[in-house]
Amino acid sequence: MKSKSADKIKMPSIDELLGVSGEESATDIEISRIHSFANHPFKVLDDDKMDDLVKSIKQNGVLTPVLVRPDKNNSYEMISGHRRMHAAIKAGLETIPAIVRDMEDDEAIVIMVDANIQREELLPSEKAFAYKMKMDAMKRQGIRTDLTSCQNGTKFRADAAMAEQIGNSARSIQRYIRLTELIPDLLDYVDKKRLQFTVAVDISYIDKEIQTWLFEYIKENGTVKAVQVAALRTALEVGPMTQAKMISILVNSQPGRKQEQKITFSEKKLRNFFSDKYTAEDMESVILELLDQWKRGEITV
Repeated sequence: MKSKSADKIKMPSIDELLGVSGEESATDIEISRIHSFANHPFKVLDDDKMDDLVKSIKQNGVLTPVLVRPDKNNSYEMISGHRRMHAAIKAGLETIPAIVRDMEDDEAIVIMVDANIQREELLPSEKAFAYKMKMDAMKRQGIRTDLTSCQNGTKFRADAAMAEQIGNSARSIQRYIRLTELIPDLLDYVDKKRLQFTVAVDISYIDKEIQTWLFEYIKENGTVKAVQVAALRTALEVGPMTQAKMISILVNSQPGRKQEQKITFSEKKLRNFFSDKYTAEDMESVILELLDQWKRGEITV
Protein backbone atom coordinates (compact mmCIF):
# COMPACT_ATOMS: atom_id res chain seq x y z
CA MET A 1 0.00 0.00 0.00
CA LYS A 2 1.44 3.41 -0.96
CA SER A 3 1.86 6.04 1.73
CA LYS A 4 0.15 9.42 1.37
CA SER A 5 3.52 11.16 1.11
CA ALA A 6 4.55 8.87 -1.75
CA ASP A 7 1.39 9.80 -3.65
CA LYS A 8 2.14 13.53 -3.28
CA ILE A 9 5.74 13.48 -4.45
CA LYS A 10 6.10 13.36 -8.25
CA MET A 11 9.37 14.33 -9.86
CA PRO A 12 8.99 16.00 -13.27
CA SER A 13 10.22 14.04 -16.27
CA ILE A 14 12.60 15.45 -18.87
CA ASP A 15 9.65 15.92 -21.23
CA GLU A 16 7.72 17.86 -18.58
CA LEU A 17 10.74 20.01 -17.77
CA LEU A 18 11.15 20.97 -21.43
CA GLY A 19 7.44 21.24 -22.09
CA VAL A 20 7.55 18.41 -24.63
CA SER A 21 4.09 17.11 -25.51
CA GLY A 22 3.37 13.48 -26.17
CA GLU A 23 2.68 14.30 -29.83
CA GLU A 24 6.20 15.56 -30.48
CA SER A 25 8.62 12.98 -31.82
CA ALA A 26 12.37 13.08 -32.33
CA THR A 27 14.12 13.01 -35.66
CA ASP A 28 17.80 12.59 -36.47
CA ILE A 29 19.42 15.89 -37.46
CA GLU A 30 22.93 16.48 -38.74
CA ILE A 31 25.00 17.98 -35.93
CA SER A 32 26.68 20.33 -38.42
CA ARG A 33 23.30 22.05 -38.91
CA ILE A 34 22.88 22.84 -35.19
CA HIS A 35 24.45 25.93 -33.60
CA SER A 36 24.62 26.93 -29.93
CA PHE A 37 22.01 29.14 -28.30
CA ALA A 38 22.96 32.82 -28.56
CA ASN A 39 24.75 34.00 -25.38
CA HIS A 40 24.35 30.57 -23.80
CA PRO A 41 25.27 31.21 -20.12
CA PHE A 42 26.11 27.63 -19.14
CA LYS A 43 29.62 26.27 -19.60
CA VAL A 44 30.25 22.97 -21.36
CA LEU A 45 33.34 21.48 -19.73
CA ASP A 46 35.55 18.58 -20.75
CA ASP A 47 35.61 17.06 -17.26
CA ASP A 48 35.11 13.58 -15.80
CA LYS A 49 31.34 13.84 -16.17
CA MET A 50 31.74 14.66 -19.84
CA ASP A 51 34.03 11.63 -20.28
CA ASP A 52 31.34 9.43 -18.70
CA LEU A 53 28.71 10.88 -21.01
CA VAL A 54 30.89 10.25 -24.08
CA LYS A 55 31.38 6.61 -23.02
CA SER A 56 27.63 6.19 -22.50
CA ILE A 57 26.84 7.63 -25.92
CA LYS A 58 29.39 5.36 -27.59
CA GLN A 59 27.69 2.37 -25.99
CA ASN A 60 24.02 3.35 -26.08
CA GLY A 61 23.68 6.38 -28.32
CA VAL A 62 21.94 9.62 -27.26
CA LEU A 63 19.03 8.37 -25.15
CA THR A 64 17.35 11.75 -24.52
CA PRO A 65 16.69 13.90 -27.62
CA VAL A 66 17.92 17.48 -27.65
CA LEU A 67 15.48 20.34 -28.17
CA VAL A 68 16.07 22.73 -31.09
CA ARG A 69 14.22 25.38 -33.03
CA PRO A 70 14.54 26.08 -36.76
CA ASP A 71 16.10 29.34 -37.93
CA LYS A 72 15.99 31.30 -41.19
CA ASN A 73 19.15 29.71 -42.58
CA ASN A 74 17.76 26.19 -42.87
CA SER A 75 19.65 25.21 -39.72
CA TYR A 76 18.73 24.86 -36.05
CA GLU A 77 19.45 26.63 -32.78
CA MET A 78 20.07 24.45 -29.73
CA ILE A 79 17.65 25.14 -26.89
CA SER A 80 18.47 22.27 -24.54
CA GLY A 81 21.19 19.68 -25.02
CA HIS A 82 24.52 21.49 -25.43
CA ARG A 83 26.37 18.93 -23.30
CA ARG A 84 24.79 15.99 -25.12
CA MET A 85 25.70 17.46 -28.50
CA HIS A 86 29.29 18.13 -27.37
CA ALA A 87 29.57 14.56 -26.12
CA ALA A 88 28.04 13.22 -29.34
CA ILE A 89 30.66 15.09 -31.36
CA LYS A 90 33.43 13.65 -29.18
CA ALA A 91 31.91 10.20 -29.62
CA GLY A 92 32.16 10.60 -33.39
CA LEU A 93 28.44 10.92 -34.18
CA GLU A 94 27.32 12.95 -37.19
CA THR A 95 23.62 13.08 -36.31
CA ILE A 96 21.71 13.46 -33.06
CA PRO A 97 18.06 12.78 -32.16
CA ALA A 98 16.25 16.09 -31.77
CA ILE A 99 12.81 17.47 -31.14
CA VAL A 100 12.18 20.43 -33.44
CA ARG A 101 9.83 23.09 -32.15
CA ASP A 102 8.96 26.56 -33.43
CA MET A 103 9.16 29.10 -30.61
CA GLU A 104 9.69 32.81 -30.11
CA ASP A 105 12.89 34.20 -28.60
CA ASP A 106 11.58 34.79 -25.08
CA GLU A 107 9.92 31.38 -24.89
CA ALA A 108 13.18 29.78 -26.03
CA ILE A 109 15.18 31.66 -23.38
CA VAL A 110 12.87 30.57 -20.57
CA ILE A 111 12.97 26.92 -21.65
CA MET A 112 16.75 27.00 -22.13
CA VAL A 113 17.32 28.37 -18.62
CA ASP A 114 14.79 26.05 -16.97
CA ALA A 115 16.40 23.00 -18.59
CA ASN A 116 19.81 23.85 -17.11
CA ILE A 117 19.30 25.82 -13.90
CA GLN A 118 18.65 22.75 -11.73
CA ARG A 119 22.05 21.24 -12.56
CA GLU A 120 24.40 20.62 -9.68
CA GLU A 121 27.55 22.68 -9.15
CA LEU A 122 26.55 25.67 -11.24
CA LEU A 123 29.05 28.53 -11.04
CA PRO A 124 27.86 31.92 -9.72
CA SER A 125 28.53 33.45 -13.15
CA GLU A 126 26.31 30.83 -14.82
CA LYS A 127 23.44 31.53 -12.42
CA ALA A 128 23.95 35.28 -12.79
CA PHE A 129 23.61 35.45 -16.56
CA ALA A 130 20.95 32.71 -16.70
CA TYR A 131 18.79 34.52 -14.13
CA LYS A 132 19.23 37.80 -16.00
CA MET A 133 18.30 36.27 -19.35
CA LYS A 134 15.18 34.66 -17.93
CA MET A 135 14.24 37.75 -15.92
CA ASP A 136 14.46 39.99 -19.00
CA ALA A 137 12.48 37.47 -21.05
CA MET A 138 9.75 37.23 -18.41
CA LYS A 139 9.51 41.01 -18.17
CA ARG A 140 9.03 41.23 -21.92
CA GLN A 141 6.45 38.45 -21.75
CA GLY A 142 4.67 40.29 -18.97
CA ILE A 143 3.75 43.05 -21.40
CA ARG A 144 1.76 40.58 -23.48
CA THR A 145 -1.47 39.13 -22.09
CA ASP A 146 -1.14 35.92 -24.09
CA LEU A 147 1.89 34.84 -22.05
CA THR A 148 2.59 35.60 -18.40
CA SER A 149 1.12 39.01 -17.61
CA CYS A 150 -1.18 39.33 -14.62
CA GLN A 151 -4.87 39.24 -15.51
CA ASN A 152 -5.97 41.39 -12.57
CA GLY A 153 -4.08 44.47 -13.74
CA THR A 154 -1.45 44.43 -10.99
CA LYS A 155 2.20 45.20 -11.82
CA PHE A 156 4.02 42.19 -13.23
CA ARG A 157 6.77 41.05 -10.85
CA ALA A 158 9.13 38.85 -12.83
CA ASP A 159 11.47 38.37 -9.86
CA ALA A 160 8.68 37.03 -7.63
CA ALA A 161 7.34 34.71 -10.33
CA MET A 162 10.83 33.48 -11.13
CA ALA A 163 11.64 32.92 -7.45
CA GLU A 164 8.58 30.71 -7.10
CA GLN A 165 9.55 28.66 -10.18
CA ILE A 166 13.20 28.19 -9.24
CA GLY A 167 12.71 27.72 -5.50
CA ASN A 168 14.93 30.64 -4.54
CA SER A 169 14.14 34.00 -2.96
CA ALA A 170 13.56 37.06 -5.11
CA ARG A 171 16.28 38.84 -3.13
CA SER A 172 18.80 36.08 -3.88
CA ILE A 173 17.94 36.17 -7.59
CA GLN A 174 18.39 39.94 -7.67
CA ARG A 175 21.81 39.64 -6.01
CA TYR A 176 22.96 37.02 -8.51
CA ILE A 177 21.87 39.29 -11.37
CA ARG A 178 23.96 42.10 -9.85
CA LEU A 179 27.05 39.98 -10.59
CA THR A 180 26.52 40.61 -14.30
CA GLU A 181 27.62 44.20 -13.60
CA LEU A 182 31.11 43.03 -12.59
CA ILE A 183 34.06 43.17 -14.95
CA PRO A 184 34.95 39.66 -16.22
CA ASP A 185 38.13 39.40 -14.13
CA LEU A 186 36.27 40.01 -10.86
CA LEU A 187 33.44 37.65 -11.85
CA ASP A 188 36.08 35.01 -12.53
CA TYR A 189 37.40 35.57 -8.99
CA VAL A 190 33.87 34.93 -7.65
CA ASP A 191 33.74 31.64 -9.56
CA LYS A 192 37.15 30.68 -8.18
CA LYS A 193 36.07 31.68 -4.63
CA ARG A 194 38.80 34.31 -4.42
CA LEU A 195 36.11 36.94 -3.89
CA GLN A 196 33.19 36.47 -1.50
CA PHE A 197 29.76 36.52 -3.13
CA THR A 198 28.25 39.24 -0.92
CA VAL A 199 31.34 41.44 -1.30
CA ALA A 200 31.16 41.00 -5.08
CA VAL A 201 27.54 42.16 -5.05
CA ASP A 202 28.61 45.35 -3.24
CA ILE A 203 31.42 45.90 -5.76
CA SER A 204 28.95 45.56 -8.65
CA TYR A 205 27.60 49.05 -7.84
CA ILE A 206 31.04 50.62 -8.43
CA ASP A 207 32.20 52.13 -11.72
CA LYS A 208 33.92 49.69 -14.10
CA GLU A 209 37.22 51.63 -14.15
CA ILE A 210 37.47 51.47 -10.37
CA GLN A 211 36.54 47.78 -10.52
CA THR A 212 39.64 47.34 -12.69
CA TRP A 213 41.74 49.01 -9.98
CA LEU A 214 40.11 46.74 -7.41
CA PHE A 215 40.99 43.67 -9.42
CA GLU A 216 44.64 44.78 -9.58
CA TYR A 217 44.63 45.37 -5.81
CA ILE A 218 43.11 41.94 -5.08
CA LYS A 219 45.52 40.28 -7.47
CA GLU A 220 48.48 41.77 -5.60
CA ASN A 221 47.22 41.81 -2.02
CA GLY A 222 44.53 39.15 -1.65
CA THR A 223 40.80 39.52 -1.25
CA VAL A 224 38.96 42.52 0.17
CA LYS A 225 36.40 42.52 2.96
CA ALA A 226 32.92 44.02 3.06
CA VAL A 227 34.02 46.82 5.40
CA GLN A 228 36.71 47.90 2.91
CA VAL A 229 34.27 48.03 0.00
CA ALA A 230 31.80 49.94 2.19
CA ALA A 231 34.49 52.51 3.01
CA LEU A 232 35.31 52.85 -0.69
CA ARG A 233 31.68 53.32 -1.71
CA THR A 234 31.26 55.97 1.00
CA ALA A 235 34.29 57.85 -0.32
CA LEU A 236 32.95 57.64 -3.86
CA GLU A 237 29.80 59.46 -2.76
CA VAL A 238 31.91 62.36 -1.49
CA GLY A 239 34.13 63.07 -4.47
CA PRO A 240 36.32 61.82 -7.32
CA MET A 241 38.58 58.82 -6.88
CA THR A 242 42.12 58.02 -7.96
CA GLN A 243 43.81 54.64 -7.87
CA ALA A 244 46.25 55.83 -5.17
CA LYS A 245 43.38 57.15 -3.06
CA MET A 246 41.49 53.88 -3.45
CA ILE A 247 44.50 51.89 -2.27
CA SER A 248 44.86 54.17 0.77
CA ILE A 249 41.19 53.67 1.66
CA LEU A 250 41.42 49.88 1.32
CA VAL A 251 44.60 49.69 3.41
CA ASN A 252 43.35 51.98 6.17
CA SER A 253 39.95 50.26 6.41
CA GLN A 254 41.32 46.75 6.80
CA PRO A 255 39.59 44.95 9.71
CA GLY A 256 41.67 45.24 12.89
CA ARG A 257 43.93 47.96 11.50
CA LYS A 258 44.39 51.04 13.65
CA GLN A 259 43.21 54.10 11.82
CA GLU A 260 45.90 56.58 10.85
CA GLN A 261 45.73 59.91 12.64
CA LYS A 262 46.30 62.99 10.53
CA ILE A 263 48.73 65.56 11.96
CA THR A 264 48.54 69.11 10.60
CA PHE A 265 50.38 72.35 11.25
CA SER A 266 48.94 75.73 10.49
CA GLU A 267 50.99 77.99 8.23
CA LYS A 268 50.92 80.64 10.96
CA LYS A 269 52.80 78.34 13.34
CA LEU A 270 55.33 77.28 10.72
CA ARG A 271 56.09 80.89 9.76
CA ASN A 272 57.72 81.27 13.18
CA PHE A 273 60.53 79.05 11.77
CA PHE A 274 60.54 79.89 8.06
CA SER A 275 60.88 83.12 6.13
CA ASP A 276 58.35 84.23 3.54
CA LYS A 277 60.53 82.94 0.70
CA TYR A 278 59.66 79.33 1.70
CA THR A 279 56.61 77.88 0.02
CA ALA A 280 54.40 75.24 1.66
CA GLU A 281 56.18 72.55 -0.36
CA ASP A 282 59.58 73.92 0.73
CA MET A 283 58.58 73.82 4.38
CA GLU A 284 57.28 70.26 4.09
CA SER A 285 60.53 69.17 2.41
CA VAL A 286 62.66 70.72 5.17
CA ILE A 287 60.57 69.18 7.94
CA LEU A 288 60.74 65.72 6.41
CA GLU A 289 64.52 66.03 5.92
CA LEU A 290 65.02 67.07 9.55
CA LEU A 291 62.84 64.18 10.74
CA ASP A 292 64.87 61.80 8.62
CA GLN A 293 68.10 63.09 10.12
CA TRP A 294 66.65 62.76 13.62
CA LYS A 295 65.59 59.18 12.86
CA ARG A 296 69.15 58.34 11.76
CA GLY A 297 70.54 59.88 14.97
CA GLU A 298 72.34 62.67 13.18
CA ILE A 299 70.53 65.30 15.27
CA THR A 300 68.96 65.17 18.72
CA VAL A 301 65.97 66.88 20.17
